[in-house]
Amino acid sequence: MNTLPLFVSAGEALTDLVRTGPDQWTSLTGGAGLNVARAMARLGVPSAFAGAISNDVFGLALQASAQEAGLDPRFLQLNDRPPLLAVVHETAPPDYFFIGENSADQQFAPWDLPAGWEREARCVHFGGISLARPPLADRLLSLACGLKSAGVKISYDPNFRKLMDERYDPMLRKMAALADVIKVSDEDLTGLFRTTDLRQALASLRALNPEASILLTCGAAGAEFHSGGQAWHARPPAIKVADTIGAGDASICALLYSLMQYPQATGMGHLRMAVAAGAAACMQAGATPPTLKQIEALAPSVYVTQEESTVCVA
Repeated sequence: MNTLPLFVSAGEALTDLVRTGPDQWTSLTGGAGLNVARAMARLGVPSAFAGAISNDVFGLALQASAQEAGLDPRFLQLNDRPPLLAVVHETAPPDYFFIGENSADQQFAPWDLPAGWEREARCVHFGGISLARPPLADRLLSLACGLKSAGVKISYDPNFRKLMDERYDPMLRKMAALADVIKVSDEDLTGLFRTTDLRQALASLRALNPEASILLTCGAAGAEFHSGGQAWHARPPAIKVADTIGAGDASICALLYSLMQYPQATGMGHLRMAVAAGAAACMQAGATPPTLKQIEALAPSVYVTQEESTVCVA
């Protein structure tokens, strides 16, 4: 393999241990960083997940998942540290905790990535719990700073989790300032800014980097795209929802795909792609990212208006 990926997602890959009965558990491959890379590869973009995983049964399953998605294997690093696990002991509503002290993901070495990869990458994505887990978080922040200086586009999805308390605030400020594109959900805004006032939380996020484009998703209430002083609101198409797993990852990937492939398109067009991708992901059970054909089939059914921020009011 001589060609280098156009898109790289850096962060964590982990195993979800989901309780399916009193004494029964199911393991699923996941992690924000890996999920985003898989979703972009599904759209036909040469992609990679940059991160470290354990060299055991859990890590080998993650490696197999990355290979099945067609991700560049040179960006995936294996080591003998324990796996990173997300234990989902309640599913309705979800309640979980992470097991990962001194785990394999912390050993990620950006300096061991393929030589010259930064010159080929058009966009590198950051987010998830990897940015809340030092020393990995510090390495990723340093990587993002270097990429930004080299002119590489930066995408950032905080993907709020309970471990992102006040100690995460400096990372939020730094990554938001570096990002060209920021993706958040209404739940992310509530958690990150510790307020129920979504309008104020959005204003606080925008103040961290007025130049960044922001995709705000609000589930069935739709989504908003803010860019260049303009704002668009989209209403999702009427669909039969299987589940919402992977919808956020699909939406940010479709937005980035649209921005990379159609830079002259309007914000309306970019948002339509993002919302269509989220809807397409909801029509399939599990973390199955949609194809470009599936997204394009739904896109005409997404109703988009240009207006002042509605903060996703249905």
